[in-house]
Amino acid sequence: MEQDLSPVADAAIEDNRPLAKSGQLLQAIENLLVAEKQCRQAEDSPSTSRIAVEIVRLCYQDQKYELLNEKLVLLSKRRGQLRAVIRGIIQECVTYIDKIHNMKIKLDLIETLRTISDGKIFVENERARLTKILSKIKEDEGDIASAAKILQDLQVETYSTMEKKEKIEFFIDQMRICMNNKDFIRAQLIANKVNRKTLGEEDMGDLKIQFYEQLIRYYTNSSDYLEITRCYLSIYETPSVQNSPQLLHSTLKMICIYIVLSPIGSEQNDLINRVYDYKPLSDISSFKTLLDNFKVNELIRWTTFFETYKIELNQHPMFIQEHNVWEDLRKRVIEHNIRVISTYYSKISTKRLSELLDLSGDDSEKFVSDLVTNKTIYARIDRPLGICNFIQSNDPHKMLNSWGANITSLLDLVEKTNHLIQREFMIHKINN
Repeated sequence: MEQDLSPVADAAIEDNRPLAKSGQLLQAIENLLVAEKQCRQAEDSPSTSRIAVEIVRLCYQDQKYELLNEKLVLLSKRRGQLRAVIRGIIQECVTYIDKIHNMKIKLDLIETLRTISDGKIFVENERARLTKILSKIKEDEGDIASAAKILQDLQVETYSTMEKKEKIEFFIDQMRICMNNKDFIRAQLIANKVNRKTLGEEDMGDLKIQFYEQLIRYYTNSSDYLEITRCYLSIYETPSVQNSPQLLHSTLKMICIYIVLSPIGSEQNDLINRVYDYKPLSDISSFKTLLDNFKVNELIRWTTFFETYKIELNQHPMFIQEHNVWEDLRKRVIEHNIRVISTYYSKISTKRLSELLDLSGDDSEKFVSDLVTNKTIYARIDRPLGICNFIQSNDPHKMLNSWGANITSLLDLVEKTNHLIQREFMIHKINN
């Protein structure tokens, strides 16, 4: 039967607090433990919690950290201990961690709190926060592998009481530490746990930007420029970015750069047309012209293109730090030129093709072959004759099927027209 023993708890705390300050800490704790047992057996959760918190607080104030750890374990393991008591002493001790400057003492306290909270669902949020603090300490010490192992084991997606915002913060931290540890596969698995619709909520703007910045790191590792473009587009659509002209223009510049770095194809072409119509792009005309080069069906001369954009693009760290970015951009220019040539020519000599692309014969053939493999264009190279054909020869069976379909469609149209004419004649006779 639950009883209200608040007076007992108040008296025990008031009587033993001066006793602890006078140097008799152990005696004060013993007295409080007797009162704690009385309240616990009466199932008075608030009173038991207050006494238990008072015990750990007295240990901390007297800087008896070993005793603090000992009493934490004792209180958590007492027979029939109430959940609110364990939650209360853990929450109280979490506030001490930032105030303790001795690293060994801090780590011992964190380890004790993680031990007594292990397997207890009602303090899973507190344990997750302690784990995050421990991981940060290991990371600051330079032990990235240990920091990653500690943090990645948390399955916060199963925590029903944790707020969505805090969950996403954990996911972002897990992605970051995994990529710092070169574990990109695990980082991708963690990214898949994040609900993109949740990121679109009004109060999630900052976390949305942080999340996509980590995704950009992931896709940069595999040079997946198309996915990086999509990430920057998601950042671009964030209200905080839309309301800041500086952030808006810097994000839009990155979108333009990564679009032109993306492999030539229908998706890249759709993105170019979509971004080209963005109104803020008119304020950065050089990047609008950059997109325009790839939007129109005209050949791009690499030497002229390089001289035009060299200074502008070299302001971005990626073109300085990553040696292959300029090479990738040159490949995109060549692929664009091949697609333009395939639009205007049904067939062309391989010699002339090489001249237009400013490449050797073997390199020209390689680029054409890659685009054919990706199904971006159709081409067949006749090496003995030195001819490249861009028009697909008609299969007789396909042609006959096409003619048959066209004739069927024509007959259906004639029949429908005849039916409508007859209908008009009948209506005319009735009216007359």
